[in-house]
Amino acid sequence: MTKKKLSRGLMTAVIVGVFGLGYVCGSMTQRQAEAQIGGLLEKAGKAGGPVGSVAQFGSSLVEMQDHITGLQKNLDTFKQVQAALGK
Repeated sequence: MTKKKLSRGLMTAVIVGVFGLGYVCGSMTQRQAEAQIGGLLEKAGKAGGPVGSVAQFGSSLVEMQDHITGLQKNLDTFKQVQAALGK
């Protein structure tokens, strides 16, 4: 009976150990894919068809978000100037 428990415990420890080792090794060698997205959208935009249209729409949304962020920064600057003037 104790031999069976020891055997199951050892097998469980080996499985957990192998999983843990794989997780640690996998997380150390993981690469970021953010830099590849821009080129992919440009290629898809040139492809035409529905995929190209969606890619162009996505690119324009990113550009609009950049413009909105810039406008928000300008608005914050104006609010700081207005507060400094005392209004």
